Amino acid sequence: MSKRSKDFDRDQNFDIFLIDARAGAAPRQVTTYRGDDCDPDWDSRPVFSPDGRLIAYPRGGAPEMIEYAVHQLAVIPVTGGTERLLAPELDRNVSGPIWSSDGSSIWFLLEDDRATHVARIPAGGGPIARLPMGSRQIESFDEGGAGRIAALSSSPGQPAEIFALENGEARMLSGHNDALMANLKLGDVEEVSFPSRDGTEIHGFVTRPPDFQAGRRYPTLLRIHGGPQSQFERRFSSEWQILAGAGYLVVAANPRGSTGRGEKFCKGIYADWGNKDAQDVLAAVDRAVARGLADPNRLGVGGWSYGGMLTNYVIAQDPRFKAATSGAGISNILAGYGTDQYIYDYETELGRPWEHLDVWMRVSAPFFKADRIVTPTLFLCGEKDFNVPLLNSEQMYQALKSRGVDTQLVIYPGQYHGISKPSYLLDRMQRYLDWYAKHIPR
Repeated sequence: MSKRSKDFDRDQNFDIFLIDARAGAAPRQVTTYRGDDCDPDWDSRPVFSPDGRLIAYPRGGAPEMIEYAVHQLAVIPVTGGTERLLAPELDRNVSGPIWSSDGSSIWFLLEDDRATHVARIPAGGGPIARLPMGSRQIESFDEGGAGRIAALSSSPGQPAEIFALENGEARMLSGHNDALMANLKLGDVEEVSFPSRDGTEIHGFVTRPPDFQAGRRYPTLLRIHGGPQSQFERRFSSEWQILAGAGYLVVAANPRGSTGRGEKFCKGIYADWGNKDAQDVLAAVDRAVARGLADPNRLGVGGWSYGGMLTNYVIAQDPRFKAATSGAGISNILAGYGTDQYIYDYETELGRPWEHLDVWMRVSAPFFKADRIVTPTLFLCGEKDFNVPLLNSEQMYQALKSRGVDTQLVIYPGQYHGISKPSYLLDRMQRYLDWYAKHIPR
């Protein structure tokens, strides 16, 4: 898969190419769709059918939909031509296709509401069959012939282990985490649904402290996922469990902009960041308060990447949070233009700044209305982050510093958008705990 258009830095037109395994061979383009055929950010490797005649791959949507588009399962002859969508009415993302050993069907990962499943579809199209896994999450899988499936799977109460999927059941094969789990006391994780301000149904999770007592209100942390085109799923979250173990109720929602519930739901924040998605995550907190779980006077919020970005939107419009952690986020979108990797996305979704300044200023509200922020906020970022560069966290830190709001800025040397050095991961979690403990009494 490769982008070979004239201005490949300003489009998402990935295509599939074939090349003979000999010196001097020239690549031959197979797909011609104007959007992305095999986006490398979406586990979209192309795979040959057993007879070598066809290629299966996840195909993106219309270019103007950028990351909001649903990825569909497509098949195309190796000789080229028009691709065939096997499930054109399926309004869910697919990834990781694998042909059955006899070529009669294709296995793939099917993303749905709060979970990813292993699914199967006939190679010519037809009904989709999902393999039952209960309240679990499939991380990856492989097919060993005769319908034998091995999968890496986790659940909210168990880190990932290897399972055999057979006879409609999941049989655990590995036990890598048994010794660890025997020494841990985990909080219960509940799936929740609730209405947002405009009545839209939002889904998410609530993690209770391990020693939870009914009738008692707990200090509560709203955690927000990145993307925004992603979702919280039925997988084990060490972050939720660590925060719950420190005595917090942890609330996590999948607001509009999240995947798993179709293209319309995902596109609900198109060129309107920090509006409906902010209402949705705030509704999650309101629901926890209304249920008698959350203490309305002891609330915190935080996230990474778009989670940090939405955190900034939230604290700029709601003063009730006593502490926030904002990682690798941006608030002054104008400062992002030309300094990060999203030029194509910005111009597609927001338009050019000099032509649509009103839109750019609206989505940059947390910075240009920083005088509304009263929440003590810890900003964190990787020194070499070229995805959402450090300057964005520096700007918000200086804005709060200027106003006398308690704030800190932590820069992790040599790190990019995702923090990967183990000692830094430990440091980041400890800083979360210390910052929340400083401002939210337990």
